Amino acid sequence: MTNPTVTTPTVWRPGDTDAATAAHRPRVGQWAVTALVGALALWLAWAVATNEAIDWPVVAEYLTFPTVLSGLAMTLELTVIAMAAGVVGGTVLAVMRLSRSRPLRIAADVYIWIFRGTPVLVQLILWFNLAIFVPKITIGIPFGPSLGTWETNALITPFVASLLGLALSEAAYMGEIVRAGLTSVPNGQREAAQTLGIGRAGIFLRIILPQAMRSIVPPTGNQVINMLKGTSLVSVIAMGDLLYSVQVIYHQNYQTIPLLIVACIWYLAVTSLLYVGQTWVERRFGRGFGQ
Repeated sequence: MTNPTVTTPTVWRPGDTDAATAAHRPRVGQWAVTALVGALALWLAWAVATNEAIDWPVVAEYLTFPTVLSGLAMTLELTVIAMAAGVVGGTVLAVMRLSRSRPLRIAADVYIWIFRGTPVLVQLILWFNLAIFVPKITIGIPFGPSLGTWETNALITPFVASLLGLALSEAAYMGEIVRAGLTSVPNGQREAAQTLGIGRAGIFLRIILPQAMRSIVPPTGNQVINMLKGTSLVSVIAMGDLLYSVQVIYHQNYQTIPLLIVACIWYLAVTSLLYVGQTWVERRFGRGFGQ
């Protein structure tokens, strides 16, 4: 004769709740934090909107002022050109650092050490004043005949100095980003491609680089946004970017705060667009990786 199964009754204790009850329990703490953050945001918005130091009609007047729009266009131009040059230079530096050639690795390490270790502002000022210690720039064969000589001041304009300072510094950071992305691809991918008889260039362009882009794109998007904001540094060498343009205006009409608000509005607008683009690109390169 078999013994019947004895079921131990569940004993309810004070404080015990099931999953359904816990899911619908009012989260008083979260509501309180949300209400506090909302109240602070409303207070801040009201304080900014009613601050007498901010003349909003002046802000609206200069938001589309021709000088401001011209400075915005220059900021965008510097961002695009310097970032493109930085990406190309960074890719070259990354390949050099991963090369089997020791001189190439040392050269890349020294470059990154110098340009990452010195402030971009200092580099901009040095390039702008290059003529002080290099009066003339000569291109030719080392220890041989020269192909041409130019005055440094004629070549290194504020625009060229801005591009050199921004692009060369950006290349150092992009070199590390690209190198990290390339090394994130497992070695098994290379070995499998080699067994199929694919050449080194084909392995890099068709297998390694597409997979590395998933790791390269997010930090590169951040660098683009940082580059846009970093262009404001060129105002110290009288380059007509967005910040320099509003500075010229408020030095004439003494509307310092409204003009700075104008610059902030444009910077926020462009960085917001860049953030949306970065999100789209990340999702596109993330397809097939569980995203």
